[in-house]
Amino acid sequence: MPRGPLAVRWLAYEPARVEAGRRGHWRIWFENAGGAPWRELKLSYHWLDERGNAIVWDGIRTDVGATDRGEAVAVEPEVRAPMPPGRYRLAFDLVLEQRFWLAELGNEPLEVEVDVEPRDASAAVAHLPPEVEPAADWHERVRAAHEEGYAAVGGSIEGRRLPPELAAYAPAGGRNPSFDAPLVCPSLLPPLEPNDAVAGLPAWRPEGGEPWLYDGRIRARLRSGRRPG
Repeated sequence: MPRGPLAVRWLAYEPARVEAGRRGHWRIWFENAGGAPWRELKLSYHWLDERGNAIVWDGIRTDVGATDRGEAVAVEPEVRAPMPPGRYRLAFDLVLEQRFWLAELGNEPLEVEVDVEPRDASAAVAHLPPEVEPAADWHERVRAAHEEGYAAVGGSIEGRRLPPELAAYAPAGGRNPSFDAPLVCPSLLPPLEPNDAVAGLPAWRPEGGEPWLYDGRIRARLRSGRRPG
Protein backbone atom coordinates (compact mmCIF):
# COMPACT_ATOMS: atom_id res chain seq x y z
CA MET A 1 0.00 0.00 0.00
CA PRO A 2 1.40 3.41 -0.93
CA ARG A 3 2.34 5.84 1.83
CA GLY A 4 1.94 9.07 -0.12
CA PRO A 5 -0.51 11.92 0.49
CA LEU A 6 -3.49 9.96 -0.85
CA ALA A 7 -3.77 6.36 0.28
CA VAL A 8 -6.68 4.12 1.27
CA ARG A 9 -6.83 1.04 3.48
CA TRP A 10 -9.90 -1.11 2.87
CA LEU A 11 -11.24 -2.53 6.12
CA ALA A 12 -14.45 -4.47 5.47
CA TYR A 13 -17.54 -4.64 3.30
CA GLU A 14 -21.13 -5.83 3.54
CA PRO A 15 -22.65 -6.81 0.19
CA ALA A 16 -26.16 -6.22 -1.06
CA ARG A 17 -28.21 -8.80 -2.92
CA VAL A 18 -27.16 -8.36 -6.52
CA GLU A 19 -29.73 -8.79 -9.32
CA ALA A 20 -28.95 -7.96 -12.94
CA GLY A 21 -29.68 -4.34 -13.85
CA ARG A 22 -30.96 -3.48 -10.38
CA ARG A 23 -29.63 -0.96 -7.87
CA GLY A 24 -28.61 -2.04 -4.38
CA HIS A 25 -26.81 -0.52 -1.40
CA TRP A 26 -23.52 -1.98 -0.18
CA ARG A 27 -21.71 -0.94 2.98
CA ILE A 28 -17.96 -0.27 2.82
CA TRP A 29 -15.53 0.55 5.64
CA PHE A 30 -12.16 2.08 4.81
CA GLU A 31 -9.46 4.34 6.28
CA ASN A 32 -7.56 7.40 5.12
CA ALA A 33 -4.09 5.86 5.30
CA GLY A 34 -2.29 8.72 3.55
CA GLY A 35 -0.53 11.85 4.67
CA ALA A 36 -3.23 14.35 3.65
CA PRO A 37 -6.88 14.84 4.59
CA TRP A 38 -9.60 13.99 2.07
CA ARG A 39 -11.91 16.78 1.00
CA GLU A 40 -13.39 15.98 -2.42
CA LEU A 41 -13.00 12.25 -2.94
CA LYS A 42 -15.91 10.06 -4.04
CA LEU A 43 -16.39 6.32 -3.89
CA SER A 44 -17.27 4.61 -7.17
CA TYR A 45 -16.82 1.24 -8.82
CA HIS A 46 -16.17 -0.76 -11.98
CA TRP A 47 -17.57 -4.12 -13.07
CA LEU A 48 -14.95 -6.45 -14.54
CA ASP A 49 -15.02 -9.88 -16.10
CA GLU A 50 -13.02 -12.79 -14.70
CA ARG A 51 -9.95 -11.65 -16.66
CA GLY A 52 -10.13 -8.11 -15.34
CA ASN A 53 -11.56 -6.55 -18.50
CA ALA A 54 -13.97 -3.69 -17.89
CA ILE A 55 -17.63 -4.53 -18.50
CA VAL A 56 -19.00 -1.36 -16.88
CA TRP A 57 -16.51 1.42 -16.16
CA ASP A 58 -17.14 4.35 -13.88
CA GLY A 59 -20.27 3.62 -11.83
CA ILE A 60 -22.51 5.68 -9.55
CA ARG A 61 -20.67 8.18 -7.32
CA THR A 62 -21.03 8.35 -3.51
CA ASP A 63 -19.61 11.26 -1.50
CA VAL A 64 -17.03 10.27 1.07
CA GLY A 65 -17.01 13.56 2.97
CA ALA A 66 -14.16 15.29 4.73
CA THR A 67 -11.85 12.68 6.25
CA ASP A 68 -8.74 13.35 8.32
CA ARG A 69 -5.54 11.34 8.26
CA GLY A 70 -6.00 8.01 10.03
CA GLU A 71 -9.79 8.39 10.17
CA ALA A 72 -12.01 5.43 9.27
CA VAL A 73 -15.33 5.95 7.54
CA ALA A 74 -18.35 3.85 6.58
CA VAL A 75 -20.08 4.59 3.28
CA GLU A 76 -23.21 3.05 1.76
CA PRO A 77 -22.69 3.27 -2.01
CA GLU A 78 -25.54 2.66 -4.42
CA VAL A 79 -24.42 0.12 -7.01
CA ARG A 80 -26.23 -0.84 -10.21
CA ALA A 81 -25.52 -4.43 -11.19
CA PRO A 82 -24.37 -5.32 -14.71
CA MET A 83 -26.33 -7.30 -17.29
CA PRO A 84 -26.78 -10.16 -18.00
CA PRO A 85 -26.59 -12.37 -14.89
CA GLY A 86 -23.33 -14.18 -14.31
CA ARG A 87 -20.07 -14.01 -12.38
CA TYR A 88 -18.26 -10.67 -12.28
CA ARG A 89 -15.63 -8.84 -10.25
CA LEU A 90 -16.74 -5.63 -8.57
CA ALA A 91 -13.88 -3.17 -8.01
CA PHE A 92 -14.43 -0.24 -5.63
CA ASP A 93 -12.09 2.74 -5.89
CA LEU A 94 -11.91 6.38 -4.82
CA VAL A 95 -11.87 9.13 -7.42
CA LEU A 96 -11.04 12.82 -7.48
CA GLU A 97 -13.25 14.11 -10.28
CA GLN A 98 -11.49 15.17 -13.47
CA ARG A 99 -8.15 14.24 -11.88
CA PHE A 100 -7.46 10.59 -11.09
CA TRP A 101 -8.54 7.36 -9.45
CA LEU A 102 -6.52 6.35 -6.41
CA ALA A 103 -5.64 3.11 -8.21
CA GLU A 104 -3.71 5.31 -10.68
CA LEU A 105 -1.56 6.42 -7.73
CA GLY A 106 -0.67 2.84 -6.80
CA ASN A 107 -3.52 2.04 -4.42
CA GLU A 108 -5.21 -1.36 -4.70
CA PRO A 109 -8.95 -1.21 -5.35
CA LEU A 110 -11.28 -3.33 -3.25
CA GLU A 111 -12.18 -6.24 -5.56
CA VAL A 112 -15.01 -8.66 -4.77
CA GLU A 113 -16.16 -11.72 -6.70
CA VAL A 114 -19.91 -11.38 -7.26
CA ASP A 115 -22.51 -13.77 -8.65
CA VAL A 116 -25.12 -11.54 -10.28
CA GLU A 117 -28.51 -13.23 -10.04
CA PRO A 118 -31.37 -12.98 -12.57
CA ARG A 119 -33.63 -10.02 -11.88
CA ASP A 120 -36.86 -10.90 -10.08
CA ALA A 121 -39.64 -10.58 -12.66
CA SER A 122 -42.48 -11.84 -10.47
CA ALA A 123 -43.96 -8.35 -9.89
CA ALA A 124 -43.87 -7.26 -13.56
CA VAL A 125 -47.08 -5.65 -14.82
CA ALA A 126 -48.13 -6.10 -18.46
CA HIS A 127 -49.88 -2.94 -19.62
CA LEU A 128 -52.00 -4.61 -22.30
CA PRO A 129 -55.44 -3.06 -22.76
CA PRO A 130 -58.34 -5.29 -23.97
CA GLU A 131 -57.93 -4.22 -27.60
CA VAL A 132 -54.34 -5.55 -27.71
CA GLU A 133 -53.72 -9.31 -27.90
CA PRO A 134 -50.20 -10.55 -27.08
CA ALA A 135 -48.57 -13.26 -29.20
CA ALA A 136 -48.40 -16.75 -27.71
CA ASP A 137 -44.76 -16.26 -26.67
CA TRP A 138 -45.16 -12.62 -25.51
CA HIS A 139 -45.07 -13.35 -21.77
CA GLU A 140 -42.19 -15.82 -22.10
CA ARG A 141 -40.04 -13.36 -24.06
CA VAL A 142 -40.87 -10.50 -21.69
CA ARG A 143 -40.04 -12.52 -18.58
CA ALA A 144 -36.70 -13.58 -20.05
CA ALA A 145 -35.84 -9.93 -20.79
CA HIS A 146 -36.75 -8.85 -17.25
CA GLU A 147 -34.64 -11.64 -15.76
CA GLU A 148 -31.75 -10.48 -17.94
CA GLY A 149 -31.98 -7.16 -16.10
CA TYR A 150 -34.37 -4.87 -18.01
CA ALA A 151 -36.88 -2.94 -15.90
CA ALA A 152 -39.02 -1.98 -18.91
CA VAL A 153 -39.69 -4.18 -21.93
CA GLY A 154 -41.69 -3.36 -25.04
CA GLY A 155 -42.17 -4.71 -28.52
CA SER A 156 -43.98 -4.39 -31.82
CA ILE A 157 -47.66 -3.84 -32.62
CA GLU A 158 -49.29 -5.30 -35.70
CA GLY A 159 -52.80 -5.27 -37.13
CA ARG A 160 -54.96 -4.13 -40.01
CA ARG A 161 -55.19 -0.39 -40.65
CA LEU A 162 -52.99 0.64 -37.74
CA PRO A 163 -53.04 4.32 -36.75
CA PRO A 164 -50.09 6.18 -38.30
CA GLU A 165 -48.70 6.83 -34.80
CA LEU A 166 -47.95 3.09 -34.57
CA ALA A 167 -45.95 2.89 -37.80
CA ALA A 168 -42.65 2.82 -35.88
CA TYR A 169 -43.79 -0.34 -34.08
CA ALA A 170 -44.21 -2.57 -37.14
CA PRO A 171 -42.71 -6.03 -36.50
CA ALA A 172 -39.19 -6.11 -37.89
CA GLY A 173 -35.81 -7.31 -36.71
CA GLY A 174 -34.93 -8.00 -33.11
CA ARG A 175 -33.51 -5.82 -30.38
CA ASN A 176 -33.07 -2.16 -31.18
CA PRO A 177 -30.91 -0.35 -28.57
CA SER A 178 -31.34 2.97 -30.42
CA PHE A 179 -35.14 2.84 -30.56
CA ASP A 180 -36.18 6.44 -29.90
CA ALA A 181 -39.96 6.12 -29.38
CA PRO A 182 -41.76 5.22 -26.15
CA LEU A 183 -42.37 1.54 -25.40
CA VAL A 184 -46.03 0.80 -26.24
CA CYS A 185 -48.04 -1.66 -24.12
CA PRO A 186 -44.89 -2.35 -22.06
CA SER A 187 -44.18 -4.75 -19.25
CA LEU A 188 -42.85 -2.74 -16.31
CA LEU A 189 -41.25 -3.65 -13.00
CA PRO A 190 -42.41 -1.57 -10.00
CA PRO A 191 -42.22 1.26 -9.29
CA LEU A 192 -42.34 2.07 -13.02
CA GLU A 193 -45.71 3.07 -14.46
CA PRO A 194 -46.79 4.22 -17.93
CA ASN A 195 -45.79 7.86 -18.37
CA ASP A 196 -46.98 8.46 -21.92
CA ALA A 197 -49.51 7.31 -24.52
CA VAL A 198 -49.22 6.50 -28.23
CA ALA A 199 -52.40 6.30 -30.34
CA GLY A 200 -54.36 5.92 -27.11
CA LEU A 201 -52.28 2.98 -25.89
CA PRO A 202 -50.30 3.05 -22.62
CA ALA A 203 -46.62 3.72 -23.14
CA TRP A 204 -43.43 4.30 -21.17
CA ARG A 205 -40.81 6.79 -22.22
CA PRO A 206 -37.36 5.92 -20.79
CA GLU A 207 -36.48 7.98 -17.73
CA GLY A 208 -34.51 7.69 -14.52
CA GLY A 209 -31.69 5.62 -15.96
CA GLU A 210 -33.57 2.32 -15.69
CA PRO A 211 -32.46 -0.26 -18.29
CA TRP A 212 -35.07 -0.81 -20.99
CA LEU A 213 -35.48 -2.96 -24.09
CA TYR A 214 -37.35 -2.71 -27.37
CA ASP A 215 -37.49 -6.03 -29.23
CA GLY A 216 -39.46 -6.36 -32.46
CA ARG A 217 -39.82 -10.10 -31.85
CA ILE A 218 -42.04 -9.36 -28.84
CA ARG A 219 -45.29 -9.05 -30.79
CA ALA A 220 -48.81 -7.98 -29.95
CA ARG A 221 -51.78 -7.43 -32.25
CA LEU A 222 -54.38 -4.70 -32.26
CA ARG A 223 -57.57 -6.71 -32.53
CA SER A 224 -59.42 -6.39 -35.82
CA GLY A 225 -62.09 -3.73 -35.68
CA ARG A 226 -60.83 -2.33 -32.35
CA ARG A 227 -59.39 1.14 -32.05
CA PRO A 228 -57.21 2.32 -29.17
CA GLY A 229 -59.23 4.10 -26.49
